[in-house]
Amino acid sequence: MKSKFIYLSLVVLTVVSCDVLKQTAGEIANEAITQIPNNGQSKSQLTSGEAAGGLKEALIKGVVNGTDRLGVVGAFSKNPSLKILLPPEVQKIESKIRDNAILNRLIGPELDKAVVAMNEGAENSMKLATPVFKKAITNMSFSDAMNILTGGEGAATQYLKSTTEGELQGLFKPEVKKALDQVKLNEIWNPVVSKINKNKGLLGLDSDIQPDLNQYVTEKATAALFSEIEKEENQIRKDPLERSTELLKKVFDYADKH
Repeated sequence: MKSKFIYLSLVVLTVVSCDVLKQTAGEIANEAITQIPNNGQSKSQLTSGEAAGGLKEALIKGVVNGTDRLGVVGAFSKNPSLKILLPPEVQKIESKIRDNAILNRLIGPELDKAVVAMNEGAENSMKLATPVFKKAITNMSFSDAMNILTGGEGAATQYLKSTTEGELQGLFKPEVKKALDQVKLNEIWNPVVSKINKNKGLLGLDSDIQPDLNQYVTEKATAALFSEIEKEENQIRKDPLERSTELLKKVFDYADKH
């Protein structure tokens, strides 16, 4: 009788142990599934496609918003932090021009017109920037996306800037030239440079100045655009209300947690 009791006890313990082991194994398996990246099996898991797609969506959103803001009349000229001033080599002698009654009457109005034209040119060029930047965003890898997501404020913009700025300026420069030609900047600027160089002795210049306004305005306009894109990126990181799609919410919620 005792041996039968011991046998039955062993059977019961074996069955119970198997049930416990099955339950534990199931829990472990379920947990493991949620940790497997890029397999599409978990709704809460961020896949490589979602990470890259979310970053691209955020950057494109920043580009569109940034170009829209900078493309309106007065966006540069009425904003002290963005306003394009005369090139540095001209700024150095501007006070001498303004302080000299003859030179100020001769050159001053043209300097003012040049500043207006440069800022109008930058504003006009913004509408041409969006397709250039969109094209540059498309090649972001999963590794890049994850590094950017967890890199904090400005990480996406800095990635875009470091990997594409030279190419973007090369593509952007002809468009800036078109914009500057539309406001006839060269017709204003060339006589200014000629008058400055003719009077370089009075202005304390050792040699003629030949600033490349096209390159100068391109650099200023591009820098302003990157600044606006970074503002948009950081706003999305800081403010959940700015995450206007489910993908943006998922991607940047992940970034918040990591």
